[in-house]
Amino acid sequence: MKNIFKVGLAALVMLLSANAFAQSAADKIVGVYSVEEEGRQSKVRFTKCADGSYQGQIIWLSEPNNADGTRKMDLKNPDPAKRNTPSDQVVIVYGIRYDAKKQAWNGGKVYKPINGKTYKVECSFEDEKTLRVKGSLGPISLSRYWKKVE
Repeated sequence: MKNIFKVGLAALVMLLSANAFAQSAADKIVGVYSVEEEGRQSKVRFTKCADGSYQGQIIWLSEPNNADGTRKMDLKNPDPAKRNTPSDQVVIVYGIRYDAKKQAWNGGKVYKPINGKTYKVECSFEDEKTLRVKGSLGPISLSRYWKKVE
């Protein structure tokens, strides 16, 4: 009976350890990234949502204001309710979840405020500090590389 208990306890410890490792791998995406898109500089912060998914939100723009000094807004958003969101607060990656087999975050969308379009997205690390963000529309895909700064 003692042996069965020891084996069961060992299995439980291994399961909890594997869970903790998978969780830490999933949370690797959390942080701040330096992004350049069409000559524009920004910073995006990835956070974990209450439902276990991850999202990336713009937190800084090199040029947050229009030429007349007014704040830039998300005017091309297809959702009229979001068009009054300041451009330096727009959520651009949402709904992604970690896939341990692929070592990637997928299943969500990436939103491009420059044109108001939304694409399927997959994120994966090229190296310790370089996040590959691959947006896809059907068979066509485009990758961008974001540098983790925090």
